[in-house]
Amino acid sequence: QVQLVESGGGLVQAGGSLRLSCAVSGRTFSDYYMGWFRQAPGKERAFVAYINWSGGRTYYADSVKGRFTISRDNAKNTAYLQMNSLKPEDTAVYYCAARVSSSGSYFYPGDYAYWGQGTQVTVSS
Repeated sequence: QVQLVESGGGLVQAGGSLRLSCAVSGRTFSDYYMGWFRQAPGKERAFVAYINWSGGRTYYADSVKGRFTISRDNAKNTAYLQMNSLKPEDTAVYYCAARVSSSGSYFYPGDYAYWGQGTQVTVSS
């Protein structure tokens, strides 16, 4: 059974940084393409970042490009989201997600088969 567990969320002031981690178990981690999504109160779940199985290809939402960095360590079965220059509008529950195929849309939540429980990120002004 595949499990994704996020950690690293918290409260930070605007301009600060956080690093989220997503530990994956249940299958060879390098089989997975990984994504990060976020959901703010009253809003739909939105794409944040994507990384392919090797880490050689990444994509970002325009709203986080240049501030966030997605990465992975296949030896540690973990994906990361480094978030710098945080803004109050980044406040949301952040979810990591995994898919075993590169087909479909990397930014569409429905194309991911496995999800973590989410971790809260709150950015104060």
